[in-house]
Amino acid sequence: MMQLYRALPILLSVGLFGCGNSPTQESASTASTAATENKDSFVSKLPDNAPVFKVATTGVTPPFSFQDDYGNMQGIDVDAIRAIGEEQGFKVEFYKEPWVNLFDTVESGSRDMALAGISYKPERDAKYGLSDSYFFNPAAIMYKNPDLKIQSLNDIKGLKVGGMEGGKSIGQVIDAGGYSELISDKTPFLLYEKLVQGQVDAIVNDSIIWRYIDKNHPESKVTIVPYESESDPAAQQVVLMAKGNTKLIATVNEGIAKLKAEGKFKEIEARWLGETESPTASTSATTEQAN
Repeated sequence: MMQLYRALPILLSVGLFGCGNSPTQESASTASTAATENKDSFVSKLPDNAPVFKVATTGVTPPFSFQDDYGNMQGIDVDAIRAIGEEQGFKVEFYKEPWVNLFDTVESGSRDMALAGISYKPERDAKYGLSDSYFFNPAAIMYKNPDLKIQSLNDIKGLKVGGMEGGKSIGQVIDAGGYSELISDKTPFLLYEKLVQGQVDAIVNDSIIWRYIDKNHPESKVTIVPYESESDPAAQQVVLMAKGNTKLIATVNEGIAKLKAEGKFKEIEARWLGETESPTASTSATTEQAN
């Protein structure tokens, strides 16, 4: 039965809706708020005979992609690839896949693209066709105690720090060293709960994820400090495609360039994360790790 389900697309752009597994309990606690505020009203302006590309995404990683109470696929990546498609003349249909399967589905050709908060890595660039960056998503530290005054990974010395199992950020913490204890967990929201409950002093993960949690939980009054610069390739979010699909890669890159010039991605970012100049400080979803 699960195999049959995974083969069914969530055909949002062409008017059909999938009914998949519910997000985790932690995901639902924050994603439900966004679902109420962001009911899907997308209607493609393209003709019925426009080409349709299959897009793999997790569907359980807010704010990148998740299903709302009505079964609509929502999120930053959903809005981004729809906008690119509308600009470049193609529609998209979304297929819900576990994170570990996203890359294989693109490599095998069963999906044309994958979007799930995927960051640039040299090894990915060697194996897959990666688009130009469409979002700047630096790794960031979140902390609650204002007396800590954390500005970078150099300031975590002597602190209890939490990070995602297998995530980029926890590796960076290990490289920086100096922490008193390092704790890992399976979801960012579980890390966030540990921070709020005082079990750790600071937690690390993608800035976009921390900003989204902060937006939905302003009562916690946390501070978010990114520590990767815009010139760092690892802080750039990309669309993943097959290595040899040069035509699609060029089409997507052309759309990204046009929409960047129009400020479209900034509009999408503001919709999901709020109007902010930069993610440097804040006064306060869950996702699987997506980078």
